[in-house]
Amino acid sequence: MVEAAYNPSQHRSNWVRLRTLIVLRWIAIFGQLAALTIAQRMFDLQLNIGLCFLVIGASIVANLVAEFVYPENKRLSELEVAGMLAFDIIQLWCLLALTGGLNNPFALLIIAPVAISAMALKPITTACIAAGSVLLVAVLTVFYVPLTTTEGVVLSVPEMFLFGSLISITIGIVFLAIYAGRVTSEVHAMSDALAATQMALAREQKLTDLGGVVAAAAHELGTPLATIKLASGELIEELEDRPELLEDVTLIRDQADRCRDILRSMGQAGKDDLHMRQAPIAAVIREAAEPHAHRGKELHFDVGGGKGDLSDQPIIDRRPEIIHGLRNLVQNAVDFAHSHVWIDILWNDDYLTVRIIDDGPGFSASVINRLGDPFVRRRKKSGQRPGYEGMGLGLFIAKTLLERSGAEMSFANGRDPFEPLAEPGDRAGAVVEARWRRSDFAAAEQAERMALGENRPIQA
Repeated sequence: MVEAAYNPSQHRSNWVRLRTLIVLRWIAIFGQLAALTIAQRMFDLQLNIGLCFLVIGASIVANLVAEFVYPENKRLSELEVAGMLAFDIIQLWCLLALTGGLNNPFALLIIAPVAISAMALKPITTACIAAGSVLLVAVLTVFYVPLTTTEGVVLSVPEMFLFGSLISITIGIVFLAIYAGRVTSEVHAMSDALAATQMALAREQKLTDLGGVVAAAAHELGTPLATIKLASGELIEELEDRPELLEDVTLIRDQADRCRDILRSMGQAGKDDLHMRQAPIAAVIREAAEPHAHRGKELHFDVGGGKGDLSDQPIIDRRPEIIHGLRNLVQNAVDFAHSHVWIDILWNDDYLTVRIIDDGPGFSASVINRLGDPFVRRRKKSGQRPGYEGMGLGLFIAKTLLERSGAEMSFANGRDPFEPLAEPGDRAGAVVEARWRRSDFAAAEQAERMALGENRPIQA
């Protein structure tokens, strides 16, 4: 499987629906109107209601225009979302400037548009919006209309608390922008990686199913082709004195032989899927590793830890997720090995283990504890392929597929990180281990001892 460098933050365009921002803005408008009404009626604050309503009216007009001009399901571009959020920040800043600045407890709400930006826009855009918000908050410490009661009493907090509000809001903007952006990136990275995993599994399943169909077709067509060949052979003997017909009958026999050869070659890859839905674990591992057996690296198979008697070799299901997951692990080892890859297949009464080791540089100590997560650099630069930037998606897919089959995965290095680099040919590179309980394949071992039954004909 080919892995490509991927940055989820670069794919956030057109995520946000216009309808979503319109609804959020209506909520803010009703909240602002309610706050003004309560402040004037219940707390007897003297506010410039005309200018406040003008600022809120600007939001109402913008919402109505957006709602009636654009379709409800319109998705906004990066620039459009940034523009709407900037408008909301400026509108809220104007309202705060008219109602006490940072003395207004609702000044904290200026963080909300920055949080939305962090979840929907690229980091550079969010940084610009956050910087603008911090600047506007700083201006509020100087330019604002004081809050006064109808009796002329000015409501304000001490300068120290005003400065503390500025610092706390600034820290809140920076922290929330970074936190929300990081969480959103990880969520979408995981979502994209899971989608890639499902696609890989679906592809492997289709190939498996196709192989079974081809094998079944080859099996079922074998009898009629043999009949055609037998009949044509008899006709050849009877038409030796009629050369004009003999040539046609000979052509029929030759084409029947050609059909047999084509079906045999097509069914070669799929016949095991039809007749061997279960197989010894070594056969499954060799099948998974086969596409990478001739890529310039030597594969060494150690079955049973050197046991001479392999009669008790476990039988497992030939599931697409097992084959594809192991194939990804072998590919990863071959990609980074100097010259050798070892595949150890071990088992006892309770567990069966597949361990893949290479003689490459091993996993980087900085990411080894995060291996199996998507989009994580996983090898030292010295071991990367030319033009290749591994982001860990292959390991994520392999880990997800194998854990789906019941495996426990572990990643390690074959040498201590403080030791000098291993020489080619040493089992001191990356070590990836998958371990299953033998009880997970109890049904497979039971099915292996049962008769296959009659072949089912292909329905026309």
